[in-house]
This record gives sequence, structure tokens and C-alpha cells, in this order.
Amino acid sequence: MHNQRNAVITGAASGFGRALAVALAKRGWQILAADVNLEGAGETCALVKDAGGSGEPFRCDVAVIDDVRRMAEYVFGRWGRVDLLVNNAGVAVAGAVGECPVVDWQWIFSVNFWGVLHGCHIFVPRMKAQGGGHIVNMASAAGLISLPEMPAYNATKAAVISLSETLKCELAADGIGVTVVCPSFFRTNLLSTFRCTNKFQKDFSTAGIENGRMSAEEIAESTIRAVKKNKLYVIPQFSARVQWFLKRLSPSLYYGNFASMNRSDRFRKLLLELARRGLA
Repeated sequence: MHNQRNAVITGAASGFGRALAVALAKRGWQILAADVNLEGAGETCALVKDAGGSGEPFRCDVAVIDDVRRMAEYVFGRWGRVDLLVNNAGVAVAGAVGECPVVDWQWIFSVNFWGVLHGCHIFVPRMKAQGGGHIVNMASAAGLISLPEMPAYNATKAAVISLSETLKCELAADGIGVTVVCPSFFRTNLLSTFRCTNKFQKDFSTAGIENGRMSAEEIAESTIRAVKKNKLYVIPQFSARVQWFLKRLSPSLYYGNFASMNRSDRFRKLLLELARRGLA
């Protein structure tokens, strides 16, 4: 029986990754804070130590499988085991199909989907060998609801949700739990690398992130509770849960309404106002 609990968190230099690292540190966890931004990861580790945990930064580009493999070799070699893998690193792109450049589709898939898959592909065999653990994959309510003008982002997050559902079945016999986190807007660092094709997309995303009603810290606490209960889905915001329910109740009606509303400029004004009020 081991006492020290170890977590690897990608995208740990800011936002949810940082909040989760600090929340786990308060519970005595040891954290590998991985990010392409090594300085930011180092700042997270300072907060981890202040919170009573321990940890170290590690530079990793999750889009590069050799980086992820090197990270796994390092952490298993140093700590012996990983109890929690959090595939959190992500980017955002907006733009309708045919307008969003293909290079942006390739970029977002390389991080949001392939980054998650790289983590699972490299860490799962090692977690099986150690006898268990837990994987948290960061998706989004966008992967459940699929709002217009966000096809690339929606598709990557839907893929992460599907992958997580599959892993839930595949890994149960090995004692490895799986949780997929599907928040709507909250304050993150996504805007620093955000790509879009028009002003509305930038205004909507900025308003949603700046006016989100839940903090990264609250979503981190929701995630920890879900991991303890081995819950598959975390959908923290009430508005996102309502939208998901309405979609499942009648998908044809749900998307038919969106299609009708999307023909009018008033729909964009409504979405922007909802975002400004923290209801998007």
C-alpha cells in the first residue's frame, strides 16, 4: 500500500489545470505540472507548495507523442506510479465549415484530441501494470451541444467524450476509473491562443469566458468529487445540463430551432447577451 498520491496534469500553467493542481495539493498530492509554458508551470508548482503539496514543472507539448512518452518515462522513473492522469491541455478555434482554415482544424485536433489520445495511449499500459489509477479528460459542453460556428472545437470535444466513454468500458476490469469534464464557459487562458474568422466569434467567446458563473476552482472541486465517486461525466454548470437534457429529449427539434434562429442576426445578438450575463 502506497501513501503518496501522484498526479500528472497537462495544461497546468493556468486555468483549470492550475486550479486542480492547487486543489489536489491541499489534499497532500504530489503534482507533475506539465505545459508548453514551463514558466507558468513553475508558477503553478509554487502555488502547489504553498497549498501544502509538492510538485515540479515539466515542459511537454501534448501534440508531440515523443514529448508525452518522455514525460511518462520521467514521472514513472522518478515516482514509480501515477494515480491520476489529467489530460487537460487545450486550445480553441471558431469559424464555420468552409471558412475556418484547414490548418486551424489540424492545429486544434493536434492538441485537443491527439493530445488526449497521446496521454491515454502512453499512460494506460503503465497504469494497468501498476494495478489501477484514474484518468480525467477535459472535454466541454460544446462536445455535447454543438453550437454553430464552432465546428472544429465541437468536433474535438465530442471525440474526447466518445474516447472517454469507450475507456470507461475498456479499463474497468483493470481498476482504472475514467472521468470526462464538460464545462461551458469559465475563466481560462484559452483567449491567449484563440483563433476565429469574425468579430462576433471573438466577442462571444470573450464575453462567455469573462462572465462565466463558475470559477476554475469550483470546477476543479466538482472534478475531484467525481473522481472519488468514479463518475463518468462532470457537467458543472446548470445551463449546460439543461441544454444537454433538451438535446437528448428531442434532437430534431433542438437543432431545428437552432437552424431557424441562425438565419437571423437577432440570434447572434441573443447569444452574445446570454454570454454577457454568464448564461451561455
